[in-house]
Amino acid sequence: MISTKDIALSFGHKKLFEHVSVVFTPGCRYGLIGANGTGKSTFLRILSGEQSPDKGTVFIDPNAKLGWLRQDHFRFDNETVLNAVYQGDAKLWAIMKAREELYAKGELNDEEANRLGELEGEFMELDGYSAESKAAEFLHGLGIPNEFHNELMKEIPTQYKFRVLLAQILFQKPEVMLLDEPTNNLDIKTISWLEEFLNEYNGTIIIVSHDRHFLNAVCTNIADIDFAEMRLYSGDYDYYQQAAAVSRDQKLTDQAKKEKRAAQLKDFIARFGANKSKARQATSRQKQLDAMEMEEIRPSSRVYPRIYFKPKRELGKDVLRLEDVSHSYDGKTTVLKKTNMFFSAGEKVAIIGPSGIGKTTLARIFMQDLKPSTGNVIWGVTTVRAYCPQDTKASLPKDTTLFRWLHDKHPELDMGSIRGVLGRMLFAGEDGDKVTGVISGGEGVRLTLSNMMLDEPNVLILDEPTNHLDLESIEALNESLKQFAGTVFFVSHDREFVNSLATRVLEILPGGEVMDFQGNYEDYLAWSAKQKR
Repeated sequence: MISTKDIALSFGHKKLFEHVSVVFTPGCRYGLIGANGTGKSTFLRILSGEQSPDKGTVFIDPNAKLGWLRQDHFRFDNETVLNAVYQGDAKLWAIMKAREELYAKGELNDEEANRLGELEGEFMELDGYSAESKAAEFLHGLGIPNEFHNELMKEIPTQYKFRVLLAQILFQKPEVMLLDEPTNNLDIKTISWLEEFLNEYNGTIIIVSHDRHFLNAVCTNIADIDFAEMRLYSGDYDYYQQAAAVSRDQKLTDQAKKEKRAAQLKDFIARFGANKSKARQATSRQKQLDAMEMEEIRPSSRVYPRIYFKPKRELGKDVLRLEDVSHSYDGKTTVLKKTNMFFSAGEKVAIIGPSGIGKTTLARIFMQDLKPSTGNVIWGVTTVRAYCPQDTKASLPKDTTLFRWLHDKHPELDMGSIRGVLGRMLFAGEDGDKVTGVISGGEGVRLTLSNMMLDEPNVLILDEPTNHLDLESIEALNESLKQFAGTVFFVSHDREFVNSLATRVLEILPGGEVMDFQGNYEDYLAWSAKQKR
C-alpha cells in the first residue's frame, strides 16, 4: 500500500537518508523513532509528498486515501470547528459546499434542481447525513466540549486547535495515516481514547511520538532511523529495545570471533609465509583473510543526557502544607476549591487532569509564583526548591548565550564547571555559545534542567517537562527522578512517566476539587473505576 525505494536526502553536508527502501505492511501500525535530527518528521513529509527526496521513489496505492496530520491550524481560523473537521473528507466537503450554495438560492431552475438532486444522491451515498454526529464523536473523544463545535477556530482555546486537526484526520478515514506527535497537548485520558481508536483502525499508520506508553499501546512495528538508514522491527517499543540490544550484542560477538580468527591467520602468515614447505597453507590462509568481511559496528547516534539531582541539604519530614487554599480567575472560574493537604519527604506527586483544568495553576501556587485567592502555602524550613515551567523558552531571556545565562545564575562556578554541566546535557563545544532566543523547545528544557542541577534542590516542581524532549532525554530524566532522594511534584501527560514515577496522584476535577490518592497511576485508575460503579 505504501513503500519507498532508494530514498536519499541531504541538507548541506548532513545526510539524512541513504538508500532507504522499506515496505509498510497494510494494517500495521509503525512507530517511527530515532534521535533528534535524524529526520523523522522529514520522512513523514516525504511520504506525504510535501518534501521531495534528492533521489528515490515513494509508492502509494492510487486507490488509497492518505491522511497527513499537519500542524497548520491557522489555515482554518475562519472556519467553524465542525467545518474544519468535515474538510478532512475533501469529496464530502465539496458536495456539502455545493448543496449549501444551491439551497441558499431559494428558487432553482430545472438545471439547478437536477444538479441538487444529483448532489443529494452523492451526499447520501457518502453518508453525509451522519457527518455531524460522526464529527462530534471524534471531537468528544478528543476532549472538545459541545460548546465549541460551532465556534470559529480562531476563537476556541489554543489547547483545542491541534485536536481539531487530529479529529479531521480521523474523520477522513484514510487507508494510510501519517501522525507526527499526535499526543502533543493531549491529557492522559484523551491519549487513552486515541489509543483505543487507533487499535481498532484497519489501515496503515506511521507515527512519530516520544510517548513510550503510546508507542507500546498502539504500535505493532517499530521503524528505527539511525545513520541515514531505516531498520524495521516487529513488536512494540519495549520489544524493539530488547531486540536492538540483542542484535548489537550478537554483532559484537561475531565481530570479536572474526577479529580473533583474523589475528590467528595473520600470525600464521607472518610465521610461515617465507617457509617453502608451508607456502601453500600460508597462501590459503591469506585468501581466507582477504575474503573475511569486517562489518563496521558504529555506536548508535542516540545520546542520553546525564541528569543527576544532588540535594545540597537533607530534606526534613515536613515539606509542604496547604491550608484552605483556593483559587479562581476573575472571581468566576474556580480552578481550585478550598484545599487542605500535607506532603512529606520523598514523595513523588503526579498532578493530572484534563487540559485547561488548572494543573499549571497548582504548580505555580506550589512554587509561590502565583498567590492563591485564599489560604496559605507553607513550605518546610529545610526545603530548597527548583522549578521547570511548562514553557521554558518563554522564561529565558532572548539575548544571551546558554553559557552566559548559566554562569550568571551561578557566578561562583568557574568556566570549566559550567561547560561540564552543559556537556552533560548535550550542549557540547560551541553549542554553549548559542543565543537563547533561537534554541528549540527541547534545548530550553535541557538548559533549565542544567540550572536546576546546579541549584542542588531537595524539592523539584516540574510542569510537563517531557513535552519537548526526545525519547532518550525522557528516559534519562525519568531514571534520575526515580533516584532522586527529595520530593517531586510533576505535571505530565506521559503515562509511562507518570506510572513509573508517581507514589501519589492528585487529579484536579471540574469545579476545582482535588482527588488525592496514595499510590501509582495504574492503582489510581483501578480505584477510580471502582468509585464510579
